[in-house]
Amino acid sequence: MLGTPDSHMAQIAANDFLVLGRAGMDLYADPPGTRAEAAQNFTAALGGSAANIAAGIVKLGGRAALVTALSEDAVGRFVLNELARYGVGTQHVRGTGGEARTSLAVVETRREDCQSVIYRNGAADFALRPEDVAPIRFADHGALIVTGTALAAEPSRAAAFCAIGMARAAGRPVILDLDYRPYSWASPADAARISAEAAELSGMVVGNDVEFDVLAGGSGGHAHARQLAARCAAVIYKMGEKGSVTFAGDGSFETPIFPVAALKPTGAGDAFMAGLVTGLAQGLGLAAGVRRGAAAAAITVTRVGCAPASPTAAELDAFISRHAP
Repeated sequence: MLGTPDSHMAQIAANDFLVLGRAGMDLYADPPGTRAEAAQNFTAALGGSAANIAAGIVKLGGRAALVTALSEDAVGRFVLNELARYGVGTQHVRGTGGEARTSLAVVETRREDCQSVIYRNGAADFALRPEDVAPIRFADHGALIVTGTALAAEPSRAAAFCAIGMARAAGRPVILDLDYRPYSWASPADAARISAEAAELSGMVVGNDVEFDVLAGGSGGHAHARQLAARCAAVIYKMGEKGSVTFAGDGSFETPIFPVAALKPTGAGDAFMAGLVTGLAQGLGLAAGVRRGAAAAAITVTRVGCAPASPTAAELDAFISRHAP
């Protein structure tokens, strides 16, 4: 097993995270409820799973630095400015020229039939290289969070595995968010093989039922998550409106969602991760940390955007207090 929950908590308690993966610009059809094809106005916001997680961590009182690559153009500079505005460290963000472009998403704020159109042709974050990761002092941080999209193409795949190896060598826990985006991968089989390699090297693995099915080779994700827990400190299997199941060692527990009037489905997973890891950093324990993640996700789906919608620590504490079991 790659550590125990307690051994991982000791490092996570630093509340200081490196987050590796994509960052981008989100354009939201405005006002909420508008279809993208009918919109006359769009609002811009920080986007991309790794950037959203990092921003969410900072809003919840933690420290986070992003490890990624951005295009050296107006969109890349917008993202860099937004990261700085949220207080996310950008010392490990590399600018890349040529034809690479920072990801762009056109998104609707709609609960039903919510469209999200992602532009990732020649995505800049895939240009992250092992030599960009090599100078990072992993011992100066509490943990590494890797988002699975970074594994979908080279050279970012090699950079991600380099980061995982360096974090492990420094005695820092690795948390893998499976973050499966089928359009980024050559095939589901490649996604299963490469993601499984990363999961085997991680102390905690977080994903939804679809993502664990992919990891299992097409079906049987629940059983696969349980088996993986024999080699990881914890595995969190999310099931949307059915809540989640957390496997740790020989045991498991279920965590329900918080019922809310959702505006849209997007952003929940990133907020969950931010709430989870900052909760663990506070010493809440695994069960309370997962519940805190679920609460952060619930708040986020009631608001416009992803990073802008994620809660502050005060908002999250107040929400949980109102929903005491």
